[in-house]
Amino acid sequence: MNITRPTIMEIDLKALEHNIKEIKKYIGPSITIMPIIKANAYGTYINYRKDILEQFNIVGVATVDEAVDLRNNGYTKEIFVLNQPYITEIDKIIKYNITTSLSEYNFLQELIKKQTKVKVHLEIETGMNRTGININELNSFIETIKKYSNIEIEGIYTHLSSADYDEDYTNKQLDIFKTAINITKNILGKLKYIHTSASNGLLNYQNNYCNLVRPGIILYGYDSSSKTKEKINVKPISKLKSKITFLKTVEDGTSISYSRTYITKGKTKIATIPMGYADGLPRSLSNKGKVIINGQKVPIIGNICMDSFMADVTDIKEVNIGDDVYIWDNKIITLEEVASTANTINYEIICTISNRVPRLYLN
Repeated sequence: MNITRPTIMEIDLKALEHNIKEIKKYIGPSITIMPIIKANAYGTYINYRKDILEQFNIVGVATVDEAVDLRNNGYTKEIFVLNQPYITEIDKIIKYNITTSLSEYNFLQELIKKQTKVKVHLEIETGMNRTGININELNSFIETIKKYSNIEIEGIYTHLSSADYDEDYTNKQLDIFKTAINITKNILGKLKYIHTSASNGLLNYQNNYCNLVRPGIILYGYDSSSKTKEKINVKPISKLKSKITFLKTVEDGTSISYSRTYITKGKTKIATIPMGYADGLPRSLSNKGKVIINGQKVPIIGNICMDSFMADVTDIKEVNIGDDVYIWDNKIITLEEVASTANTINYEIICTISNRVPRLYLN
């Protein structure tokens, strides 16, 4: 790729492979990893790297269109859509051989009408209260499916809502799920996949009855909770950077950026950096966030613009146009620090870096 824009996200593929090995070591050899590559692989665009994905027999996405993109990019193995799609997407599911979640009768009836083989994982409602089959309706739901040979129940799963901090609630969810497994096995026998655990679940709970895990944020080397790094040695795989494209020195009392939210207090040297909220840099970092230039933290000043922002570089001894500017480098400023300053979570920051920021893969 011929990257000419100074604003890029660097992706460390060696760190990614390290994380995969660490997760395998943590869960043991008998558990299947289904990497979660939704939202463009948490903003890293690893989902477009077929060479990396081919090591997995199944991958997880959030939408049917994400699955279609994978197929069009040459991924031939199993793709699982975590969220039950809408009925208008069923033809795509069949055409592109996509495995889908299933938790609702109307969607089931539309699948049945197609009379074409479709693989499904039953989602069980255990306490997330988002989607899923109520445990009291599971028996009749499965019995309905059994009448139709085109619906293959390949797996059963749930989502743990509070596996990072509420052990009692999580154990209640797991108890409900164990009951669901027993009901399903009594009717169907053996299941290919049984799964409950995303990043926090696999780190905090050992579910001997499950044979698949769904690592997301830890796959990319970031914290799923405050205790992630105490449990597993994963390395951040991304750095977000740009360059200084304009420098100027202004006098005391000069307003910076839109709405004059920052007024200089004394003579100030200001750098302009070509990255803004259209690239995914949160506007909430205006007058709050910091970036790294020449190894120093410097403050963002003024409102972040759509395509650029300004930083106060007065205290940097030597600064020039073309100097690198890191939004996060995983050492001086972490993704988690950026998220905290923006009053959000690391997931949101990395996932919302837009597609106009090129991804540069480093081996």
